[in-house]
Amino acid sequence: MREIHTDNIAKTVKELCIKANKLLPNDLTYCIECGYESETDTLPKSIMGDLLNNLDCAKELDVPICQDTGMAIVFIEVGQDVHIVGGDFEDAVNKGVAMGYTDGLLRKSVVRDPFDRVNTDDNTPAVIHTRIVSGDKINITVAPKGFGSENMSRIKMFTPSATKEDITDFILETVQLAGGNPCPPIVLGIGFGGSFEYCAYLAKKALCRPVSRRNGNPFYSEMEKSLLEKINETHIGPQGFGGKTTALAVNIEAAPTHIAGLPVAVNVGCHVTRHASAIL
Repeated sequence: MREIHTDNIAKTVKELCIKANKLLPNDLTYCIECGYESETDTLPKSIMGDLLNNLDCAKELDVPICQDTGMAIVFIEVGQDVHIVGGDFEDAVNKGVAMGYTDGLLRKSVVRDPFDRVNTDDNTPAVIHTRIVSGDKINITVAPKGFGSENMSRIKMFTPSATKEDITDFILETVQLAGGNPCPPIVLGIGFGGSFEYCAYLAKKALCRPVSRRNGNPFYSEMEKSLLEKINETHIGPQGFGGKTTALAVNIEAAPTHIAGLPVAVNVGCHVTRHASAIL
């Protein structure tokens, strides 16, 4: 049994909150660079250039990539041979988020209740997804999620009679309804299967998968490719001003489901679909 202290968990979460908000994953930066190269019209090419300049400025000035530093979504895999000592596990995660958003001078956007709208002043509580896995390590991923894109996300409970075309139409409709609101070019996380809440979890988890890695199932890998092509054919373009680059990537995750259902969730991510990971 390996012991891991809650102070170490809090410290790691703090560092990941700051890192994720200031540095975009290299494979996503590469997609933006490719989008810039592919644009031929002046306005969309200029916008893609501005997005790249923004990434450089954030790195040079040590500031967040986007002013909306998001709600902290934390995915944690805890090895079953780990013994957590020093305090409460979820308290440690929230402590790390609070330290990250305070010490990192990140915008605090969480309110304590959906209706009274009083700010919690430290961006907690985080949304925490915990799984128990084999091993003696803890794998932590922090994904700050801005709500310009989150608000454009949708879920639909299809029946098994739905065709692939029906589902494709729903996904494309989601993109078209979103338009320029989620700060395209976007990244789409799509969850198939499970239950009402689990397909949404899958969609969120899909946004944390490297955009350079396709789904391991050839059916879904081809669907990711086809959807990306169709989305870019909408010509919504960078920031909604037209162009070839409406989406940077489509990531799909799927799970078994009930014989009577076919849940589909589409989680929309902006061009700074942020996440950072560490292993303790």
